[in-house]
Amino acid sequence: MSIVDEVRILAISGSLRTGSYNTALVRAAQKLNPGGMSIELYDGLGNLPLYNADLDTEEPPEAVADLRRRIQEADGLLICTPEHNYSIPAALKNAMDWASTPMPNWALLGKPIAIAGASPTAMGTVRAQLALRQVFLWTDCDVVVKPEVAVFRSFERFDAEGNLTDETTAGLLRDLLVALANKIRTR
Repeated sequence: MSIVDEVRILAISGSLRTGSYNTALVRAAQKLNPGGMSIELYDGLGNLPLYNADLDTEEPPEAVADLRRRIQEADGLLICTPEHNYSIPAALKNAMDWASTPMPNWALLGKPIAIAGASPTAMGTVRAQLALRQVFLWTDCDVVVKPEVAVFRSFERFDAEGNLTDETTAGLLRDLLVALANKIRTR
């Protein structure tokens, strides 16, 4: 890829909730796009069957094949995760399980990834992001380290229509996208 090529980012919200702050965070990333990238929202998280090695064949379920194809076609991922019980939501973990098989041609293998998250709690998604980083050790993903974007008290940072209204968060999110694009372009 040359420096002038547009990088393709697949954005995954770890939440299935219609009014999700994490899906709103993905939409904010699309609006704050610093240029030189396209950001596509993956909306099939709820369609994935629970991971089952018996289904992980040369012809996996259609939703799984679609997820793997879209991850492979993307230059990098942006994952916005809520925090459930100090960890990542089951639906997001399930997607990562599907994307990390079959060996040795995993869709996630070595993929550049940026992580962010929003939560109404005072701690944000700090622990969920740590748990997600642990998952990416196995897949040897190239995770952006800084800036960290853990949007705490998210109900104060988005309006009723789901628009990001907090300038500090907007700046951090924009910086995260720039860091992801730089990581992709220097590979």
